[in-house]
Amino acid sequence: MTEETGSSEATEAARRPQRPLHHVEFGSGTPVLLLPGHTVDHRLLLPLEPVFAARRGWRRIYADLPGSGRSPRLTGPVTAEAMDEAVLRFVDEAVGDEPFAVVGISYGGRLARRLIAERGPQVRGTALIAPPVRPGGERVLPERQVLTRDEALLAALEPADREAFAGIALYQDDAGWSAFRDHVLPGIRAHHREDAAALLTAYRSEEPPESRTGTHDGRHLLVTGRQDHLVGWRDQVDLLEHYPRATYAVVDGAGHHVHLDQPDAVHGLLGNWLDTLAVPQA
Repeated sequence: MTEETGSSEATEAARRPQRPLHHVEFGSGTPVLLLPGHTVDHRLLLPLEPVFAARRGWRRIYADLPGSGRSPRLTGPVTAEAMDEAVLRFVDEAVGDEPFAVVGISYGGRLARRLIAERGPQVRGTALIAPPVRPGGERVLPERQVLTRDEALLAALEPADREAFAGIALYQDDAGWSAFRDHVLPGIRAHHREDAAALLTAYRSEEPPESRTGTHDGRHLLVTGRQDHLVGWRDQVDLLEHYPRATYAVVDGAGHHVHLDQPDAVHGLLGNWLDTLAVPQA
C-alpha cells in the first residue's frame, strides 16, 4: 500500500457513518426513498404516508440523514460531498440495483437531484417538495407572511419551541402548532447542531447537481409554497429545463412546509405522480 493510497482510504473511511442510516419502512414493491430536510428527520415526511397507503406496489423507505434523528453522525468532516456519499451508500444497501423513486423535501430535494446525477438510469422519478435551488443570499424570496397568529398560544409555548415555530410557520394557531409539534419539532430536537451548521456552510457554495447531468426524462413533480420565505418559488422554475417530464405546482396558502399547510393539494399532486410512475414507461 502506497502512502497516497493509504491516505485516500483513510479519508473515505473518515466520511463513512459508523452504522447504516436509521430508517423505517412500510409496504412492498418498487422502492421509494423519502429524504427529509436540514435539521429535521423522517417524521417530517410521515404525513405523506396516506397517499402511499391508498396504493399498492410501493415500498416506502423513510430515512434520517446523518447526524439527524436516530442516524449516526458522519465520522469525518461534514461536507456536502460526505452527505451525498452517505446517502448513495444507503441507496446501495437498501435498494441495490432496483429502479427506485425519490421524495425529497427541502434539502432532501437537493439530495434527490444528486441521486439523479449519480444514479440517473436507475431513478424512475422524483417528487421535490420546496427544494432549494440557489444559495441563501441569491434566492428570490417572497415577503415573510404570517396568515394566522394566536398570541395566547405562542405565549404558552416554551421559549425554544416558540422561536422555532414562529420562525417558520405560516399558520401560528392550534392546527399549525399540532402539525409542527408532531412532525417538525422532534427532528429539531434530535439533530446535531454543530454538524448542521457545518453542512449549511458547505452546501451553500456547491455547484447544482444538474451541472453534471443535463436532462432526465423520468416523471418528476415539483411543488413549492407561494408564501415560502425560505427557498421561495421562483428559482425552482429553472429546474424545468432539466426535467422535461416534470409537473410544477405553486401552492397558495403554503409556506416552506407545503405538505403540512395544504395537505389536500399536496396529496393530490403526489398521488397523481405515483399513478404516473406506475404506468410502464416506453
